[in-house]
Amino acid sequence: MTDVQTHTGSCHCGAVAFEVEMSLDGLIECNCSHCHRKGFVLGFVSPDAFRLTADGPQTEYRFGSHKIGHRFCQTCGVQSFAQGEAPDGRPMVAVNVRTLTDVEPFSWTATRVDGRSF
Repeated sequence: MTDVQTHTGSCHCGAVAFEVEMSLDGLIECNCSHCHRKGFVLGFVSPDAFRLTADGPQTEYRFGSHKIGHRFCQTCGVQSFAQGEAPDGRPMVAVNVRTLTDVEPFSWTATRVDGRSF
């Protein structure tokens, strides 16, 4: 099990940046229509483990159950994170691990999840 560490992340242009306390264990790669098209690898944390350090202009996209607000930088279009409810109703933040700036690409392992069938 990987230790929980503070990681930094951002959109491509840096207008939206954050710090997150998370482990790189338990990551998922989902095949739903949204995640698959965008190539997301996601880690989930409670809101108190996530902090915006640059809150640039963003827009939000909701689909399906509308329980998750997918946040996008209005300048570069990158989705670094989403905020919403876990399946059990608890608040959560879904972090796009590919936007962590201090993690070597492909240094993590993700479990593939069949979100397309939900």
